[in-house]
Amino acid sequence: MNRRYDDQDEQGMAFTAHRYEEPKKEKKGGAFRLFARLFMGVFVLGLVGAVAAVIGGFLYVKSLEPSLPDYTALESYQPKVTTRIHAGDGTLVAEFARERRLFVPAESIPDTVKEAFISAEDKTFYEHNGVYWAGFPRAAWNSFKAMREGAPLQGASTITQQVAKNFLLTSDQKIDRKVKEILIARRMEKAFTKDHILELYLNEIYLGNRSYGVAAAALNYFGKPLSEVEAHEAAYLATLAKAPANYHPVYNESRATVRRDWILGQMNANGYLTDGELASYQAMPLGAEISPPLGARSAAMEYFSEEVRREVAKRYGTDALYDGGLSVRTTIDPDLQEKAQKAFREGVAEYDMRHGYRGPLASVSLPDDLDAQTTVEREGEEPRYFWALALDAAQDELLAQRKVAEDLRPWRIAVVLETTDAVAEIGFLDGERGSITLPNLAWARPYIDHNNIGDEITSVTQVLTPGDVIMAEPAEGETSYALRQIPAVNGGLLAMDPHTGRIKAMVGGFSFGLSEFNRSTQAWRQPGSTFKPFIYAAALDKGYTPSSIVLDAPFVAPGLDGTWYKPGNYVADRFYGDSTLRLGIEKSRNTMTARLAQDLGIGTIIDYAERLGVSDRLPRNLSISLGAGETTLTRLTAAYAQFVNGGKQIQPTIIDRVQDRSGETIYAVDDRVCFGCNVEAWDEQTEPPLTDSREQVLDPRTAFQMVSIMEGVIERGTGTKIRALYDDEPLPPLAGKTGTTNDYRDAWFVGFSPDLAVGVFVGFDMPQTLGNGEGGGNVAAPIFGRFMKDALVTEDVVPFRAPSGIRLVRVNARTGRPASSGEPNTILEAFKAEDDIYGRGNRYNVSGNQNASSGDEEIDSELGVIY
Repeated sequence: MNRRYDDQDEQGMAFTAHRYEEPKKEKKGGAFRLFARLFMGVFVLGLVGAVAAVIGGFLYVKSLEPSLPDYTALESYQPKVTTRIHAGDGTLVAEFARERRLFVPAESIPDTVKEAFISAEDKTFYEHNGVYWAGFPRAAWNSFKAMREGAPLQGASTITQQVAKNFLLTSDQKIDRKVKEILIARRMEKAFTKDHILELYLNEIYLGNRSYGVAAAALNYFGKPLSEVEAHEAAYLATLAKAPANYHPVYNESRATVRRDWILGQMNANGYLTDGELASYQAMPLGAEISPPLGARSAAMEYFSEEVRREVAKRYGTDALYDGGLSVRTTIDPDLQEKAQKAFREGVAEYDMRHGYRGPLASVSLPDDLDAQTTVEREGEEPRYFWALALDAAQDELLAQRKVAEDLRPWRIAVVLETTDAVAEIGFLDGERGSITLPNLAWARPYIDHNNIGDEITSVTQVLTPGDVIMAEPAEGETSYALRQIPAVNGGLLAMDPHTGRIKAMVGGFSFGLSEFNRSTQAWRQPGSTFKPFIYAAALDKGYTPSSIVLDAPFVAPGLDGTWYKPGNYVADRFYGDSTLRLGIEKSRNTMTARLAQDLGIGTIIDYAERLGVSDRLPRNLSISLGAGETTLTRLTAAYAQFVNGGKQIQPTIIDRVQDRSGETIYAVDDRVCFGCNVEAWDEQTEPPLTDSREQVLDPRTAFQMVSIMEGVIERGTGTKIRALYDDEPLPPLAGKTGTTNDYRDAWFVGFSPDLAVGVFVGFDMPQTLGNGEGGGNVAAPIFGRFMKDALVTEDVVPFRAPSGIRLVRVNARTGRPASSGEPNTILEAFKAEDDIYGRGNRYNVSGNQNASSGDEEIDSELGVIY
């Protein structure tokens, strides 16, 4: 029993040991297996999830592929490029564009510019394959912070990705756009070279100030081509890639400088700049400015630039004009253009001042304390005077009404601050002060009407009152200013090469800012007596000579409508009897011109006018002989040019050549073939001959006779105010004709030197009288003379060229009879070799001079006369 018990006890003990020790081991092993099972489960789930994510991502990417833009189009991409207008000497006149861009190929972009942008935007550009994966964590963290602050998200975009986004995608901050951007960037890196990608980026990026691409930005901010940009300037351009408005060179100059210096530091860190260069460039001022707006580069070029814009758009369409990157070489001469605008403005202002002062532009309320200052809302501006703010508000209102314009400089808008009998104190927008003394506003007698003005000015207070908004111009030779007013009258001036028709200067009005209507090309007006030379040219072709006699007496002819046509002379009811053709032009005789036109026939007159290009829509009545038809200043000036060029037909032109964006010439006004012109060097060879393809529209001898006759207009006739401008200086070879229409509504002078034809027109846009006596000789001729005196260098002007077949005979300037040596009032008259001196007038052989005025010396009736 006991043994058994012991056995049992031993067994029990064994059992007990097993019961307490073995379960412990069992419990420890089970936890490990549970952890292992959990780990394996998570791993499997993660693996499955990862595989699912990969598959999902793959499917997602695949789903985006059909909507991916065709990046291969970038291989032949042609961006929108600025069309640039150049003067005849190559200077820039104007720019037209939707996006102001100049395309520069990669090989022409300076390394400094490339290095600046790479340092600022993508320092591993030449190393990555389109995506800089290491930058994603930083971008994610920055985006997380931006989301919390409500700011835009940030991306780790490389330059390649930016190209993909800018060219092919939108800027939406969405996941699918970012994925597409990455996909396209990877593919672009495989298809294109790094230089091609950089070329696309640097030519497309917007850099503020209407600048698309680095080349346009270099011009717009620094006024220099891209090839001349220095490292500190390139760094500023790279600064603008982030947010141009935040680094404005004027309003945010300090912030822009800090960012520029940081980029210079990055260029140094990347090995592009030495430490010495870094210090030198960081010490330099920002130096950036704001470029002028698109369009004309100067106020003087506004009318011409707009004319070129219309011509290019008409010829090639608006897309080519604004996006095509055309290079247009024009005919304009910048120096002559400036002189033309100056002469025209001075002449029109003088006319306007002769007719009195029409009052201030506006009136403003002034504070009691004129020196009190206040700040303004706009960042970057200095504190300004209360009166300057009042003036600013007045100008804004006036500009809205288009009553003042920036292109009136050196005239400035000002406000009258204080007045005494002797002087007015004035203030300008910038806070500067000035004064107007009594002599500088003595012209400002009150305007009553075109023929009457008020009493003389003896005190400044008669004219100006504190608060008046006026125009002021720096007085010549003084520190004070002169009172000015914007003329109510307008007009135009046109200058052209008489041998080619190339327009060298074009003034379409007093101010383009006030009126864009071009009165040189668009205004159809009656030419008045400037039409007469075409009648006299026809007469010279029909057998008359400059000494032929035509009766200047009352004239009546039946009209087509049953009325009677009865012209009078410039001085009413005064007639001068028998007069030579020369006197008919020099003194601008109306009745003798009408009588001559009746003898020639209206058909002949119209034929000559159309052949010379004056007009193609003249009415068939005798009144056109005195300029009752309509023409433009451009047409009339070109017609006169054909007198001085020997009777060769010309067409007015404003464009010499047009090249496309690749430099190919797509239009040239001179299409003559020149064999032997394109040799590599001159080696004593003869000058290659060029054919003259101009049509002969007038006998060159007749043309020269008209030139000689119109010289007399300035020497002895209605244009003597031109001669008076030269005082004791020698008068260069000049010729021309005045013109005045009924009731003094239009004033003209059209004339020429041997190599420059010029036309001037002055009149109100809504035709009305200029005032009694304000005809072509008083209004337009002085403008012509002022311009010619400024434009011509006397010693370089050649005489008028005489063709073969002309003989010069000494005659009496008034009678046309041969004159002996030493006889006073003699001239050398031009006759054709076969001419009888008295010409066609002899065949009438009518004696008597009953109609000559008693105050005018009679001409020998044996010469014959047309009644």
